[in-house]
Amino acid sequence: EVQFVESGGGLAQVGESLTLSCAAKGLTFRDYAIAWFRQAPGKEREGIACFSPSDGSTKYVDSVKGRITISTDNAKNTAHLQMNSLKPEDTAVYYCAANTMRRLCGAMRMYEYAYWGQGTQVTVSA
Repeated sequence: EVQFVESGGGLAQVGESLTLSCAAKGLTFRDYAIAWFRQAPGKEREGIACFSPSDGSTKYVDSVKGRITISTDNAKNTAHLQMNSLKPEDTAVYYCAANTMRRLCGAMRMYEYAYWGQGTQVTVSA
């Protein structure tokens, strides 16, 4: 059974850092493009960071570019999202997901990701 477990969320203040983790069971990260999505209250879920095992490339949405880094640890089958210089706008539930249609990140279309974690809450206060 495929299972993702996110962790590392919590309460942070503006400017602080958090690192989210995603441990996977039932699939190998190197076989899938891995992305982090987030969903803020009242907003639709959006992809913010993606890692492609095909060429090791990464993709970030403009709103987080320069502040967030996605990485994967193949030996531990774990993905991480390092978040720096946090802003109140980063408040959301964060999910990790595996792309089951391609190993490239593309536009991080949600329908391409069939495997999801349960999400971890990040709250950033001023």
